[in-house]
Amino acid sequence: MYKESGISEKILETANIVEKELEPIFKNLEENCLNCSMKVLKAFQDNKVSTTDFNEITGYGYYDGGREKLEKIYSDIFKAEDALVRPQIMSGTHALTIALFGILKYGDTLISISGEPYDTLKSVIGLTGNSENSLIKHGIKYEQIELVNDDFDYEQIETRVKKDNIKMIEIQRSRGYSQRKSLNIDKIEKVINLIKEINPEIIIMVDNCYGEFVESKEPTEVGADLFVSSLMKNLGAGIATSGGYVVGRKDLINMVAERLTAPCVGKDMGANFNQLLSYYKGIFMAPSVVKSALKSMIFASRMLEKFGFEGVSPRFDEKRADIIQTIELKSEEKLIKFCQGLQKASPIESYVVPVPDDMPGYEFKEIMAGGSFTPGSTIELSCDGPLHEPYTAYMQGGLTYEYGKLGIMMAINNMLEI
Repeated sequence: MYKESGISEKILETANIVEKELEPIFKNLEENCLNCSMKVLKAFQDNKVSTTDFNEITGYGYYDGGREKLEKIYSDIFKAEDALVRPQIMSGTHALTIALFGILKYGDTLISISGEPYDTLKSVIGLTGNSENSLIKHGIKYEQIELVNDDFDYEQIETRVKKDNIKMIEIQRSRGYSQRKSLNIDKIEKVINLIKEINPEIIIMVDNCYGEFVESKEPTEVGADLFVSSLMKNLGAGIATSGGYVVGRKDLINMVAERLTAPCVGKDMGANFNQLLSYYKGIFMAPSVVKSALKSMIFASRMLEKFGFEGVSPRFDEKRADIIQTIELKSEEKLIKFCQGLQKASPIESYVVPVPDDMPGYEFKEIMAGGSFTPGSTIELSCDGPLHEPYTAYMQGGLTYEYGKLGIMMAINNMLEI
C-alpha cells in the first residue's frame, strides 16, 4: 500500500525511527492539548450551550443569542472582556484591517515592534501597493522596530515608548514570510510588561495567526489589549468554512465591530449564515487539531533533517510558538517539486499540479499546495512559498497526525526523485 502511494521503503523505515525519537515531545503536546481542552469545555459548560444556539438567523441578524453566546465563549477561553466572531470577517488580513481602521484615527501613530509585517498587511498599511485606502493615505503614521536575534529590541522599544504620540503597537507572533523565528508567549509577555510599565495607555494588538493553543497562554492572558486571527486557521479546526475573530478589551471590540458593520450598530447586526454550528464545533475541536498539526510539523522537521535538508526551522526539539514549519530549499525547482509532492498527498484535487503565479496582495509569484476541504484553509495540511531566494517552503496544518505524516512522506519522496 505504501508503494502504491509513492512512499519508498527507505522513507518508511526512517519514519518509524523518527517516531520513536519524538515520543517524549509528543507526550508534552498531549498534556498541553488536555489543558486547552479543559478551558474550552469549561467555557461551554459555564455558558450553558444548547442545540438551540446553533439556529440560523437571517436578515439583519438582530437578537442572535447563539452568536452572542459563542462570542462569550471566546472571551472566557482567552480571559478577555469581549470578542467579535463573524463570518463577515473574510481572513486574518481582514480581521487586522478592521481592527486597525476601527481604532486608529488621523494623526495616530502605529508601530510594529516585530519588524516588517506580513506581505498582505504591508499594502493595508501603505508600504506596498498603490491603494488610496491604506492607513498611511488616511493620515496614520507608521514606524517599525526590527527584531534582534529573533527577540524584541527592548532597549530601542523602551526609548521610543518614552516619547509621546504612540496610539498602538502591533506584534506579529508568527514569522510570516520572513526568515526570523516566531515569537513565543514568554517574549510577548516580557515586552508587553515593559511597554505597559512606561505607558499603560498604549494599545497593544497581537496578530495571533497560527498561534492559538500552541502554548498554555494566549496574548490577552499576558496583557495584550486585543488579538486577531482567521477561522481558516487554528480555531476553525478545519470545520469552519470561513470567518475570523477579534478578542480583547470591550471598548476596543466595540470600535472594531462598528468598523465591520456601522457606527452605533456594532455587534448587534450580522446574520450568521448558518455558520454557528461549525464555529462551535471548530473551537471545541481546535485543541486536538492544533496538537495534530504540531505533531505533523515536528515529524516533518525531523524527517527533513534525517534526509540531509538544511535550513529547517524550527528544529524538531525547539520550543514552538505556532504551527508553521519552514524549509530553505535553495532552488526554485526544489520548492516547486516539494509543493507538488504535497499536493499529490492531498485528499482533494490530488491530481492537480500547482504552478507559480501572481497572488493578490503578494509582491512575488507564489506557489501554493493545499488540496483542502475548505479552499485556503491553512489548518489543513498545506505548503506555499514565494519564488525568491532562499526559496523557502512554508508548511503548516494537518487535521490528523496520520494524514499529516502520510502527506509529508509523499512530499519528501517526490522531491528526492529530482
